[in-house]
Amino acid sequence: MAILCEFRLFVLLFSTLFFVSVAISFSPADEYLIDCGSVVDSTVDNRRFIGDVSASSNGKLFSSVGSITLQSEIPAPNLAQIYKTARIFTRQAKYEFNVVENGIQMVRIHFHRFNSSKIDFSDAEFHVTVNGYVVLRNFSGAFGPRVREFLIWVDVGKVVIRFVPSKDSKLAFVNAIEVISAPKDLIADVVTSVSNDGATEKLNGLVKQAMEVVYRINVGGRKVTPFNDTWWRTWVPDERFLKVSDGSEKVYFSGRIKYRLGGASREVGPDNLYNTARVVKSNNGSVSQVNMTWEFPVSSGYKYLIRLHFCDIASMSLGMLYFNIYINGNLAYQDLDMSDATNYVLASPYYIDFVVDGENSSSGLISLSVGPSNKSIEHVVDAILNGVEIMKMNNTLGSLDGSVSTEMILSHCPNRRNLSLFMSMVAFMCILMSVYIVTQRRKAKDGFGWLRLSDNVPEDNNNPKSVEGFGTRMP
Repeated sequence: MAILCEFRLFVLLFSTLFFVSVAISFSPADEYLIDCGSVVDSTVDNRRFIGDVSASSNGKLFSSVGSITLQSEIPAPNLAQIYKTARIFTRQAKYEFNVVENGIQMVRIHFHRFNSSKIDFSDAEFHVTVNGYVVLRNFSGAFGPRVREFLIWVDVGKVVIRFVPSKDSKLAFVNAIEVISAPKDLIADVVTSVSNDGATEKLNGLVKQAMEVVYRINVGGRKVTPFNDTWWRTWVPDERFLKVSDGSEKVYFSGRIKYRLGGASREVGPDNLYNTARVVKSNNGSVSQVNMTWEFPVSSGYKYLIRLHFCDIASMSLGMLYFNIYINGNLAYQDLDMSDATNYVLASPYYIDFVVDGENSSSGLISLSVGPSNKSIEHVVDAILNGVEIMKMNNTLGSLDGSVSTEMILSHCPNRRNLSLFMSMVAFMCILMSVYIVTQRRKAKDGFGWLRLSDNVPEDNNNPKSVEGFGTRMP
């Protein structure tokens, strides 16, 4: 009987864990993991990347005449398998991925220039477009793996990624591609915009903007790898961006992060993001007067979506944490009440989005600060921050990399220039042939009929039928 009870308890626990794991797992509607230039599959962070050679056998995945596959001859130790192969393009090429539903697609493109005796990667210089947005311009990659991540709204049923060499003598390459449907709650359509003079207003239509993820920061914690993130992201520590930290300290939480309906989900931020933070605490029994400040270099001429992640893992009780948020020195949010924001649940994730107008910024930096407010209380935590994300938004030309549109790139790509030259040569040859044919026909027409005899033909006086001139000689 005891054994039976233990078995039932085991089944109950297993069932509970199973349903909990199902409830918290993320299953995207579309997911493509492609190992470019490979004939075999690869596994990275327990994820299976399909070789694009075998993937194309079930349907055309990429198109390019003259593309070649390349394998690293002496790969670096501990290098992920997807960076040991590459597909090389000497002319414009594209990958096409069918998607089953409209929405935001996360597109990650992996690059790694490895040593090869067959290809000189110093000749790499190319543009990349995704569904009509310019995401990379005059890109050449770098030695050492590099990942560029983009969020693209898709409503046409396909994700089309184009690689365009910038010159006739240049080449394009790619090591791996990920196309994954984003969670529905990833980007809100309405957000607060903060201008350079501190004015705020509501900005609509954010969800259909193309974006590039520029920074993803785990404040107060260690690096979070894709293996530990439900959406396979990487979060880096904040130390190199932290500029003012006097009076602050790191905190770590070993309890359960309480995700709730209407708040941040695990796809918005993982447990390992929310269970660490930096906080400002009261100093000598009085409210601290110090703001924690981070600075992030950015490119001018763009707007940026800034997402700040919060999770009160440091307060002893509810209703005690109030603080201000500053962006580029301007007050963006006053007296944030963490208890009210999380429906009075401690250790519950919450995030706020802002759009910064960086089109006229000359500093090349985005500054973020959190610090005590007028409502802050003595002897408790006066400010907290768990994570930061910064995403570049496309400009008016539909570009994330310079003042250039996809149409401008494709109209000047080497393939079209070569095609135009070829067509011009063909047209010129046709004209020459036409002139030659007309000339020959005129010559033939002018020479048709009686032909004049040569003056050197000897005269035969004994032949009564000898010809003199055009007639018959008479006796």
